[in-house]
Amino acid sequence: MQFLGVSLLTILLGVIALAGVICAVKLVRAMVVRVAWPRVEAIMVGAITNFFDTLGIGSFAPTMAWLKLRNILPDQIIPCTMLVGHTLPTVAQALIFLALLGVFVDPVLLIGCAAALIAGAFLGAPLVTRTRVWLVQAIVGGALVLAAFLYTMSSLQLLPAGGTAGSLPPSLTIVAIAGNFVFGVLLNFGIGHYAPTLVMFSLMGMDPRLAFPIMAGGGALAATGASFRHIGIGEIDLRIAAGLALGGIPAVLLAAFVVKSMPVEMLRWLVSIVVLYTALVMLRAACLGRRAERLSKVRHRQVDIS
Repeated sequence: MQFLGVSLLTILLGVIALAGVICAVKLVRAMVVRVAWPRVEAIMVGAITNFFDTLGIGSFAPTMAWLKLRNILPDQIIPCTMLVGHTLPTVAQALIFLALLGVFVDPVLLIGCAAALIAGAFLGAPLVTRTRVWLVQAIVGGALVLAAFLYTMSSLQLLPAGGTAGSLPPSLTIVAIAGNFVFGVLLNFGIGHYAPTLVMFSLMGMDPRLAFPIMAGGGALAATGASFRHIGIGEIDLRIAAGLALGGIPAVLLAAFVVKSMPVEMLRWLVSIVVLYTALVMLRAACLGRRAERLSKVRHRQVDIS
């Protein structure tokens, strides 16, 4: 079983590395063709956001806040630019965490969760046009608040705490794979999968550190696939995307070793903070989305009356 795990891990590392190289080549080629060089400000933002992303906090929300504050991009190309910019740092995360910790994770769980995340992201894309995004964000945000509370109680030893396991029993493995499929669907609504993945595996009794190779591996494959398409279409700001990538990769290298060497007790508290932060960001986005929907309805009524 150990040999099978190492073989599957090697294949997964090779696939992610190859996808990362192809993505980097496409990005550099597009930069040369369009004479677009990395923006210094974006390099700094990429370093900061990807450092904390490697700790599980996420990079999209702070990057979005920066782009909105600076007002340097049209809203319609912000998501694609962020995705392309954060893809190579995510690939770096995946390679580091898989190389350092992947051998300690059940290969069935690792491969199954990665495949489920990608499948969910692909199959869930059409749902965005049929569902109120703010409603989904509100539900997930509320669930994460509850999860943060439960996990904090576990850290205070008032409830059973996360364990040190690297695998799960078959029944929980199936639940974890199904959960990653749902997290993949939620990616289409702008809901990151790091926080829910961290708390799910921790509450199931796994070592929180071992959640990182699982969520980074699936995230890297999903992100590179989407980036190929967005770079080809060209509706991104290459100077910002390249800056985020250039600043993010060395920051990931630093933060990954912080996670690896962090005591489990401290990491458990980090999980609580990450999940609560993500929940608050999600609930804020839901409130803004609901407000925008109401304003849109009012405008349409005014147009109909006139």
